[in-house]
Amino acid sequence: MDKVDCIVIGAGVVGLAVARVLARAGREVVVVESHPAIGMETSSRNSEVIHAGIYYPTGSLKARLCVAGRDALYAYCEERGIPYRRCGKLVVATSDEQRSKLAAIHAQAHANGCSEVVALSAEEACIMEPALSCVAALFSPNTGIIDSHAYMLALQGDAENAGALFALDSRVIAGSANADGVELTVRSGDGAEIALRAQTVVNCAGLQAPQLAAQIAGLERDSIPVPYFAKGNYYSLAAPAPFSHLIYPVPEAGGLGVHLTLDLGGQARFGPDVEWLENGHIDYTVDPRRADRFYREIRAYWPDLPDAALQPAYAGVRPKIAPSDAAAADFLFASHGNLHYLGLYGIESPGLTAALAIADHVVALLESNSSAA
Repeated sequence: MDKVDCIVIGAGVVGLAVARVLARAGREVVVVESHPAIGMETSSRNSEVIHAGIYYPTGSLKARLCVAGRDALYAYCEERGIPYRRCGKLVVATSDEQRSKLAAIHAQAHANGCSEVVALSAEEACIMEPALSCVAALFSPNTGIIDSHAYMLALQGDAENAGALFALDSRVIAGSANADGVELTVRSGDGAEIALRAQTVVNCAGLQAPQLAAQIAGLERDSIPVPYFAKGNYYSLAAPAPFSHLIYPVPEAGGLGVHLTLDLGGQARFGPDVEWLENGHIDYTVDPRRADRFYREIRAYWPDLPDAALQPAYAGVRPKIAPSDAAAADFLFASHGNLHYLGLYGIESPGLTAALAIADHVVALLESNSSAA
């Protein structure tokens, strides 16, 4: 059996950030990823938005790690030459009934430390975006967009330069945890199996994190969260959009509503909606018929959206740990009674923005576990 210091399971943006910070701290790191390339699930199927941190409950991990991660991410983009743009976004109320919700978001933003978020009248918002229709708005200047693939490549490069090794197309199929460490059985794409014993295992498997934890004997099963999957569909715009900022409606249950985002080339896309998946079946197909609802929601803030302008683009799935009829759960970091294991669960939005701060939080938790051992 081969022995290693740290195994990070999952090479999405959070796993890459965790591997980077552990390797740069001098630890021996092996990253095990079931796909043949990095970032092939949630990390590459999102809006590529750098969130400001305005929505999340004050004091929550999502709020704290988003704000810290946002600042760290902008600095990292500058340092590493990663393409990004701090374009800002408008959160818009399209009816008088939504004014109170907008005011609550404004108060939440300031409570979370986002004092730069300002309230705008309809006239002020329309000066910024003449094609917009609203009764009031908030402006978040620290919201931006990023090339997520370039970001993940930079994280991978930093990790490898610090000595981290990557085992792609390799899947954890079993494991056991005890007081001395964690043993994992890893199967490669060609069917070969290898047993690894690690002093530290960090489960960053995203959508599969709870299922993977359940495969490791010796962890307290009752504390492993139940996974729920919420699909988000995206549509692209066939013609240029008359917007230079991101446009978000007042949030809906389960997500932030069908919003308009821009890529770094100026191409507009709309989404995600919220489609809860049954029986854990993950399907990335975008049903063209769902566009009917998109047209209705988008025209609430952009009445001039042309007919037949939307085309199916892609879909992503949020790794949730609370069902559709419950309040959104916070990020969860859990050891399940074993100080050599740390599982990351429910790392949905703002996980991309918060990844660098999440990695620092993981290191702090591991150091605390080490002191307690």
